[in-house]
Amino acid sequence: MLISIISNIIPYVAVVILALIGGVAIGYFLKIKNFNKKAESILKAAKLEANILKKDKILESKEKYLQLKTDHETQVNNRNSNLRKYEKKLKQFEGNINIKKNEFQKKLKQFELKKKEINVIKQNLDVQISILDKKNIDLNKLFKSQVQKLESIAGMSEKEAKLQLIESLKDEAKMDAMTHVNEIVEEAKLTANEEARNIVIKTMQRIGSDVAANNSITVFHIDNDEIKGRIIGREGRNIRTLEAATGVEIVVDDTPEAIVLSSFDPLRRETARLALHQLVADGRIHPARIESIVRKTKKQLEEEIMDLGKRTCIDLGIHGINAQLMRIIGKMKYRSSYGQNLLHHSIETAKLCAIMAAELGLNPKIAKRAGLLHDIGKVPEEETEMPHALYGMKVAEKFKEKAIVCNAIGSHHEELEMTSMYAPLVQICDGISGARPGARREIIDSYAQRLENLEKLALGYKGVTKSYAIQAGRELRVIVGSDKVSDKDAETLSYDIAKQIQQEMTYPGQVKITVIREKRAINYAK
Repeated sequence: MLISIISNIIPYVAVVILALIGGVAIGYFLKIKNFNKKAESILKAAKLEANILKKDKILESKEKYLQLKTDHETQVNNRNSNLRKYEKKLKQFEGNINIKKNEFQKKLKQFELKKKEINVIKQNLDVQISILDKKNIDLNKLFKSQVQKLESIAGMSEKEAKLQLIESLKDEAKMDAMTHVNEIVEEAKLTANEEARNIVIKTMQRIGSDVAANNSITVFHIDNDEIKGRIIGREGRNIRTLEAATGVEIVVDDTPEAIVLSSFDPLRRETARLALHQLVADGRIHPARIESIVRKTKKQLEEEIMDLGKRTCIDLGIHGINAQLMRIIGKMKYRSSYGQNLLHHSIETAKLCAIMAAELGLNPKIAKRAGLLHDIGKVPEEETEMPHALYGMKVAEKFKEKAIVCNAIGSHHEELEMTSMYAPLVQICDGISGARPGARREIIDSYAQRLENLEKLALGYKGVTKSYAIQAGRELRVIVGSDKVSDKDAETLSYDIAKQIQQEMTYPGQVKITVIREKRAINYAK
């Protein structure tokens, strides 16, 4: 029974299984068909995109080909135009060569004609020379026969006659020479002064140095008036610091785009000018920066002074001068003698000495050296009561200058006996340089001397570190150390200085004495 039932069911199960298998197969078939369709569509799209890319690449290649072709044609055209230019130049050059060739051929023909003419002239000269030679031989024969006749008539030979003639000429020449020498000596005595004047005048004419009179102010130009406020600073701190550091009075007024630096000392004015220039260019203006810049400027100015001394010696051709002497020569630029710039005066004196030494047969190099160094005593490195000529000689001896140069320096104001011709030469040239119209102004020099004396008087008091005469000597600023002078002592010091100025110095108007006592506390974070 069960078996029959199973046998009856099996066909149905098989049909079901076959149906399932057929459904699955149909599903797979449909999926494969869809996949093929998608693949065909992707393939078609890829072919279309490939065709588009192919066309784009073909177009790009055509464009590049056309671009290269046009570039090549442009290059070819440029080369052709250059070749045509070169051809034109070559044709012009050939034409010029042909012209030159024709000119050369013409000159060659002219030369050949000249050569023929010269040959003819030479032949004529040869004929004339042969004729002259024959005449010369005849004259020699005639001369010998005449000499023989004269010897027979005079009773002496030719040599004896020559000796007798020479002796007679010697005696006559001696007499003429003695007379001529006496005439020259007398004429020299009469014309000596005139010749000396001529030498001096010629020397002065050959030197044309500029006359430079020192002023007591320097004008510092600025781009705009806003900088004036920054230079003054809050409550005037910047300008007070700058004046205290440099010793220069700084006048900031309504003058457009200008600040006036006032001091009798050109070196201080130059320090203040250079420091202001650096501060304005940098833009940072405050008391600490001002003091730092002033210190750097002083150091820089010392280096420039040394370079100036070296350049002066090189320009004048003076060698072997000690480095300290070169420094003194450079400092002359910032000193004046009766209002005349001391360096210009010394250079002018050196040139005058060299010219006059050459005229008088002396050594120009020694004269030039003595002329340049003759006023080094006016730039003292220490306090001295000696006249500048003797002090300058002392300095020159210290730095191993020759005795002849030292004597010329020390005696150019006749404070020492002159031992060589170079000493009066330096004295004369110094006078010539100073005697030029407008070269010197004694008022300026006495004014500068009065201000220097004011500062030296204040420096003589205990506790004073710096002193500056400003406002043309109407104010004396005295800076004292806070650890050495108290506030009460500062008042007493101001009174004592004023009293001493009244007793010892002559001055117009009145002098204001300002004692500045400043306390500074400085520490370093390490």
